[in-house]
Amino acid sequence: MCGIVGAIANRDVVPLLVDGLKRLEYRGYDSAGIAVVAGDAVRRVRRTGRVAEMEAAAATDGLHASLGIGHTRWATHGGVTELNAHPHISHDELALVHNGIIENHEAQRQRLQALGYEFTSQTDTEVVAHLIHHYRAQGDSLMGALQKAVKELEGAYALAVIDKRDPATMVAARMGCPLLVGLGEGENFIASDVSAIISATRRVIFLEEGDTAELTRDGVRVFDAQDALIERDVHVSDVSLASLELGPYRHFMQKEIHEQPRAIGDTLEGIVDAGGFDPALFGADAAGVLGDIESVQILACGTSYYAGLVARYWLEDIAGIPCAVDIASEYRYRKVVANPRQLIVTISQSGETLDTMEALKYAKSLGQARTLSICNVPESAIPRASRLVFYTRAGAEIGVASTKAFTTQLVALFALTGVLAKLRGRIDDAQEAAYLDELRHLPGSVQHALNLEPQVAVWAEKFAPRQHALFLGRGMHYPIALEGALKLKEISYIHAEAYPAGELKHGPLALVDEAMPVVVIAPNDALLEKVKSNIQEVRARGGEMFVFADADSHFGESGQVHVIRTPRHVGTLSPIVHTIPVQLLAYHVALARGTDVDKPRNLAKSVTVE
Repeated sequence: MCGIVGAIANRDVVPLLVDGLKRLEYRGYDSAGIAVVAGDAVRRVRRTGRVAEMEAAAATDGLHASLGIGHTRWATHGGVTELNAHPHISHDELALVHNGIIENHEAQRQRLQALGYEFTSQTDTEVVAHLIHHYRAQGDSLMGALQKAVKELEGAYALAVIDKRDPATMVAARMGCPLLVGLGEGENFIASDVSAIISATRRVIFLEEGDTAELTRDGVRVFDAQDALIERDVHVSDVSLASLELGPYRHFMQKEIHEQPRAIGDTLEGIVDAGGFDPALFGADAAGVLGDIESVQILACGTSYYAGLVARYWLEDIAGIPCAVDIASEYRYRKVVANPRQLIVTISQSGETLDTMEALKYAKSLGQARTLSICNVPESAIPRASRLVFYTRAGAEIGVASTKAFTTQLVALFALTGVLAKLRGRIDDAQEAAYLDELRHLPGSVQHALNLEPQVAVWAEKFAPRQHALFLGRGMHYPIALEGALKLKEISYIHAEAYPAGELKHGPLALVDEAMPVVVIAPNDALLEKVKSNIQEVRARGGEMFVFADADSHFGESGQVHVIRTPRHVGTLSPIVHTIPVQLLAYHVALARGTDVDKPRNLAKSVTVE
């Protein structure tokens, strides 16, 4: 949450800062601002709302400079006001932007007020600006003041700081929130995400926990948590500018839904090339790590959590291994019975999800060293903290509502299932070959599901006026019902709940009337007849049903029952295919209701605060 970009160069950096903030706006869009050192002054422009409003104000003010920082905000401490917008300035000398939450900000605020500092905002961030200024006033360099200040902070932060008294330097710090350094020729950059600076450089350094960095035009120095100078690896990003542009699509969510056949195919490439479920897909020493595990514990949040719920069915059915799935923010705060032979699997699109990262740290602190990360962003924090890694190849996902990240996570989890099943002797060569064949056909099956979009769009018009919806599924399709309800909530703001269809008569049936549409995930699997019985229960109470079925499910349509059929049942991988229509439904309902699809209210893409 929140996006940071900074630049020091021999050219005007304001256009770069504005462009970077536009690319980071998916991380927060409550307000935006930039601050620059121009001549002997710090100049700032802030606006509530979108980056475009701030951009217009900066143009009106004639803002130009070769050193500056920018921020797009997702509000935590303090309302959505211009006074709470970043950057924050201390004594007209020092400007700072911050991503994260400072947990001891109240105590620090009281201390600084006693020292004579006046506060103009409700944010925890202003505390940090004044604290660094305090140490500067005592004679510390900008870097020294930053290093002293961060040692007094509790919580999570990514910081970038500039000071008019040192116009040749920008400093930064990272703890718990993503931050990287971009390396240019005679210019250098800081950013939350490589997308913000990809037009200027592809060479990046990912800051580690506790790192601080000093950037000048000619070089970068990185210091570790003990303030010792350290060399960090330089990586060349493979993010393309094309992946960050809309192209012919109306929204990034639409684009990313339609990119799923290719994203799934790219994620499958390593599995297919290996000719089977090779443990090396997860790391060089994966065979040793996975060979004798006794159970699997999956930790994730949001959509990634639902991917874990699907995987539980696969792991227990195919691999014959017990699997538990926990919401990361709950796992990290309960007493866990540790088992060193349990595999800890973390799932995160960004690799920076704070709750998931902290849950991983907690598991490791209990002696659980067998860790695997499934992630879409290379070199992000969670994979770096994990022993084994599987990178999905979804490409950049800009829309706040996850789509292609989810389906590629499912592919990765099925690969894990296959590897564990093979290591445990649960599948033979013939079964492995059959699963690989199903995987090869998966991108085509997903494309067939995408071809249902015109039918789904018609349904969406019926949904648009509704205020509530119920989603039902059974077995491994129950998590897809959960995901469908979440998507509808996220981008259309319709209240939606999901239940296992068999649980209907234990309470949710009381909600059903003619105003409550019921979406049913009903593939032609072993539970189909049970689902049909549940549908009759809804029908008998006047409910209107929208059924996603397979071509051979033998559903009859009526005035109350609407059916859309995928071309064929794809067996074990059916949850992936049935994800597509519920994504399309949410998208088209949001279009019909006129909501901001890519930037839904109150939400941001990367959740890096608790």
